[in-house]
Amino acid sequence: MQHTDPASSRRTVVVVGGGSAGISVAARLARHGGGLRILVVDPSETHDYQPLWTLVGAGVLPREKARRREADLIPAGVEWVREAVAEFDPDAHAVVTPGGTRLRYDALVVAAGLQLDWGKVKGLEGNIGRNGICSNYSFETVNSTWDAIRSFRGGDAVFTHPATPIKCGGAPQKIMYLADDAFRRAGVRDGARIHFYSGEPAIFKAEPYAKALLEVIRRKGIEPPHFRHSLKEVRVDAREAVFDDLAANTEVVQKFDLLHVTPPMSAPDFIKRSPLAASTGWVEVDKHTCRHVRYPDVFALGDCSNLPTSKTGAAIRKQAPTVATNLLDVLAGREPSARYDGYTSCPLVTGYGSLILAEFDYDLKPRESFPFDQSKERWSMYMLKRHVLPLLYWKGMLKGRA
Repeated sequence: MQHTDPASSRRTVVVVGGGSAGISVAARLARHGGGLRILVVDPSETHDYQPLWTLVGAGVLPREKARRREADLIPAGVEWVREAVAEFDPDAHAVVTPGGTRLRYDALVVAAGLQLDWGKVKGLEGNIGRNGICSNYSFETVNSTWDAIRSFRGGDAVFTHPATPIKCGGAPQKIMYLADDAFRRAGVRDGARIHFYSGEPAIFKAEPYAKALLEVIRRKGIEPPHFRHSLKEVRVDAREAVFDDLAANTEVVQKFDLLHVTPPMSAPDFIKRSPLAASTGWVEVDKHTCRHVRYPDVFALGDCSNLPTSKTGAAIRKQAPTVATNLLDVLAGREPSARYDGYTSCPLVTGYGSLILAEFDYDLKPRESFPFDQSKERWSMYMLKRHVLPLLYWKGMLKGRA
């Protein structure tokens, strides 16, 4: 077994995950200074700004616009360990890589994202891109969505949302609204029936945004949504989607000509089987301090945590300063001083050039940033998502400045 250098007198912070959460925290810690040794552990060579995948799937942008080299994003002074993590050993204050390297830490930040469980939908794996089946939820599959939308000539267009927590909870319906617009532009909307099947009990958790979205559905002539319906099987050749009706405990079969699948998601397997996991599989942290409830030198944020809020980049933008501040407090022998109130945001694209900007907290109360009603569709908010938020992400959030 290899070990980190025991001769180093600097305290070591290990950050597991080089996505938006991990890089944001590492950048903040590096900007603070203080003589820390900061390691980011992640094997990925690329880094994706995933909120743009909705627009990629709608034909607005090529997917390459959302991708950067990971090497270009590692903050100055931060070491990049290009390995995965196999296990956590919090009692020994160490993480272990598949090759047996033990990375010892004085503080640990877990920001490992989540995993897409394609295999939990029977018949789905290997068939995205066939018979109108598509998904925006990975770099590898996102082009299939625009291919399916622009090839659609009528029939049943089905959009799904699983019964599990997912990243960007609004994305499954955003691509539906854009598809509606695309069908109208192509002159095929009159021959289309658009269906939304969701494992959730409502279109959106926070009012007044839910009310506004139901009005969008009504105005666009989309079929009434099917809530508490979870996709369990895709019959590719028959073009049938099979759902569990969770309320009636029955099976529902829906024919499709286009099927956009949002796969079930869960915590990464190496987190699920670790001592850090809650019974749900997510890293178990205090919802206000982001500090682990059993291991005081461990913090978690972003999609892999059990923070009871939507899993979005905007939530991470508020969680990252909380984690950085509280981690430094703990290293200095103080109690955590920063508190996270559950703020999250979901820019809900409702068409080409229109967007509802939902912002809310743990209590599902609006936490809006602009001096107008953000539950109304606006061109200005669409332009914010299209042009401003990517810049804020690359130049601000990942630099520890926003």
